[in-house]
Amino acid sequence: MITTTLSDFRKDIKTYFKKITENFETLIINRGKDSGVVIISLDEYNSLMATRHELSSASNEKRLDAAIEKLKNKQTFEKILLEE
Repeated sequence: MITTTLSDFRKDIKTYFKKITENFETLIINRGKDSGVVIISLDEYNSLMATRHELSSASNEKRLDAAIEKLKNKQTFEKILLEE
């Protein structure tokens, strides 16, 4: 991870971009108190988005499985009541 100021970034933007894209570095540009910008390579961004998608898909699958299980249990419970 590299941290710099906006002024330094402007002075040497080409070098910063090279470090980011070739070395998979993350660049943080401080812009004052509690303010800043993060720059990552396109490859890194795409990787993060793919991971995010897979995690959300896994979460959705778990919720769907839970809903199906609840439905099955309800049907089983109704069958028990009907048999009595």
